[in-house]
Amino acid sequence: MTDVHDTHADATGAELAVAEPIADPGLPEHQWRPTDVDEKAEKRAERQVAGFFAASAAFTILFLVAYFTLDIEDDWTIIAGFGASTMALGFSLGLALMCIGVGIIHWARKLMADVELVEMRHPARSSDEDREASLEALNAGLAESGIGRRPLVRNSLLGAVGLLGLPAVVMLRDLGPLPGDKLEHTIWGQGGKTVDGRKVPLMRVSRDAIGTPILASDLEIGDLVNAQPDVFWNPERYGMDEADVEGVNLQVEKAKSSLILLRMDPADIKPGKAADGSSRENWSVNGIVAYSKICTHVGCPISLNERTTHHLLCPCHQSTFDLADSGKVVFGPAGRPLPQLPLAVDDEGYLVAQSDFDEPVGPSYWERDYYDRW
Repeated sequence: MTDVHDTHADATGAELAVAEPIADPGLPEHQWRPTDVDEKAEKRAERQVAGFFAASAAFTILFLVAYFTLDIEDDWTIIAGFGASTMALGFSLGLALMCIGVGIIHWARKLMADVELVEMRHPARSSDEDREASLEALNAGLAESGIGRRPLVRNSLLGAVGLLGLPAVVMLRDLGPLPGDKLEHTIWGQGGKTVDGRKVPLMRVSRDAIGTPILASDLEIGDLVNAQPDVFWNPERYGMDEADVEGVNLQVEKAKSSLILLRMDPADIKPGKAADGSSRENWSVNGIVAYSKICTHVGCPISLNERTTHHLLCPCHQSTFDLADSGKVVFGPAGRPLPQLPLAVDDEGYLVAQSDFDEPVGPSYWERDYYDRW
């Protein structure tokens, strides 16, 4: 395509004078492609394009077969230690996309119209006439592409692209099953249950990482502590086996049960409402409150505390929660308050959970029920 500049009518440039296109811009003589002059070559190129699209469809089907037949646990090595499932899925989907791209390029180079154009530059905003001309050119391009009169190419392309939607659908399966009621219960609720005819004690609150139970008298106003359920270090105390709190089970329960403890002046606390409508007035101990450490926006762990305001800030997206006011959201994208854990003290003065959280922890999800707590 040859591009010709507009010229100014005078030095001031008050008006633009449109130059006429150069009659002969010096382009070499047009060379016809074999597919332009040989019908057999044209048909052969058409079959080649359709072949690439058919190959893409075959690789997409291969992806689906590999997805449902090869388990992640199939660790037999192919290249550089990668497992069979990873390699098969990657290669099949990659080749499916590549074949569509190669087929479209081959189609454009061999079968679409091949002409030279000389076009004048125009102002940034096209005139109405130019816009109409562009639409006409687009329609002409569609006609020149031959998509209407080459059903083999058109149908094979539509089939290949249509099949590519299936990998996206089946890969949604990897998002896992719906959470059901798994987020509505945490291991904090294990305390106080009856196990094998024995009522286990209420769950103690222990310091994260080291596992020592926390005396209410040890915390001073302004102290913030990361905490976990005592069952992770003493499962037998709560009627559980070590296998229940190790490996994957341990990581899942830790993710749901992580706590933030904060002690403040009891006069600063504004009790909210529980899920059943009752007051939370007895959920704190001498100004000590406990909230889920998991942000209700996208689940980031939070612990950035503004001591004077009792605000807790999430470092990911700056959601801010007021721990003096039932974990209420005061800033940011979080959609609901932090779940609060009701606290008490046992006979030895250690902090314990009266019960489990009365609402699901973590980010919001569609199946979750909401209620008015204020």
